[in-house]
Amino acid sequence: NQVGVTFSNQNIKNNSNYFGTETSDKENSFILNQAGGVFVFKNNNPNVGWNKISIGATYENTNNFNNEVFSAGNNATNSVDAYFLDYANYSNGGAPVPHEFVNTQGNETVSDLYQYLGSNFPNGQYPNLSGFSAQQALLGYQGYIMNIDDVNNPNSPYSTNVPKGQNTNYYQTNDIYSRGYNSKVSFNIATSYKDRLYLGANLNVHVTDYRRSTSFYETNNGALTSNETISSIGFNNELYTYGNGFSFQLGAIGKVTDNFRLGVAYESNTWYELYDELSQSLYTTRQAAGGPIINANVAPNVVNVYESYTLQTPDRWTFSAAYIFGKSGLLSIDYGIRNYGNAKFKPSSAGFGGLNNEIDNTLTSTSELRIGGEYKIKQLSLRGGYRYEGSPYKNGITVGELNSYSAGLGYNFGSTKLDLAYSYLERDSNQGFFTRGFTDGANITSKLNNVTMTLLFEL
Repeated sequence: NQVGVTFSNQNIKNNSNYFGTETSDKENSFILNQAGGVFVFKNNNPNVGWNKISIGATYENTNNFNNEVFSAGNNATNSVDAYFLDYANYSNGGAPVPHEFVNTQGNETVSDLYQYLGSNFPNGQYPNLSGFSAQQALLGYQGYIMNIDDVNNPNSPYSTNVPKGQNTNYYQTNDIYSRGYNSKVSFNIATSYKDRLYLGANLNVHVTDYRRSTSFYETNNGALTSNETISSIGFNNELYTYGNGFSFQLGAIGKVTDNFRLGVAYESNTWYELYDELSQSLYTTRQAAGGPIINANVAPNVVNVYESYTLQTPDRWTFSAAYIFGKSGLLSIDYGIRNYGNAKFKPSSAGFGGLNNEIDNTLTSTSELRIGGEYKIKQLSLRGGYRYEGSPYKNGITVGELNSYSAGLGYNFGSTKLDLAYSYLERDSNQGFFTRGFTDGANITSKLNNVTMTLLFEL
């Protein structure tokens, strides 16, 4: 019978390279990594092969979302105006968003119109236009990033007010600040047959709580003309995602010989029911030659609360082998397979069909290799390990390969055990600041240092 608790200190550093400009940011957090206990019941009847059964419960912080990434650089080609133009000109079944959705009427405020668009779509009149798409067009127009010709063409496409030209550069910064966790509570039952075959099962309840704040800023060196042009843009998004999930795990270990073991484990899909809340604000400055600087503050102060949806994460198989060197140590190898392309958002009627197709086209199956060893010197244990995981993306760039190294030591005081471990993880990624229109992004190298301490008490 055992109970244990683990604490971790995680330090992540993100090095960013955006069009040759290098920046870095880091975040440090102290978390309760896991806590749990297991109770073993023995069957002393020598005529029954099933000689043990155990029942356990654990809490685990499976993901710590505390992170910050800052990117900055000069973009000689693209402005963030492309994000708003793409939504404004191509979201209505390939046609521009109706001008009535970006112009306030009478005493109507921008907040009123923004809230109306978010709560009244989709509808029968514009079946191909979502409320979110219309909201992005509204923000861009009310922030004077875009213009329309209502007099000569009520259905005209939107045009930009951001200066363009061969010598125009856009200095851009993007700050991503995230907080939250993904936790798992597991209820376990396991048994052994003649101490040669071990079987176990977990029922898992997942809880996720994730907050992500992004602040994008852009300024340009475009020459002023007689018409007002945009000189700077600030665009902020606050996303809150929360919900619950369920999964199960099955595993078996066979003692082939007294020293050699083989194992297999299956981790099911996790079925999440999730909720999203989003708030946005836009700030711009514009100026004409010889004219004053004019500020526009488009802050609707509205939180979009979306209907719940289901996320099904991919399942996973793990195959393992271990060799025990008497009482002096062990060597263990795990090989895991997971197909990220099997992730699904539901229901498809909520507009997730395109997203699921994108997942299928961009994500792939990946393998993970873990190698670990332990050497014992009386009560002292010395440990080391290596972990490799392939890229879940077919292009191998959006999120790259993962490499990790670990070392640790443990000491057995008898009824109490103390373990310390250090792990280092490094991974490259390149994800666009926005999902459409303006998709430029920075090359990020993330380096995670994790120090973990476990206290284990035998009862």
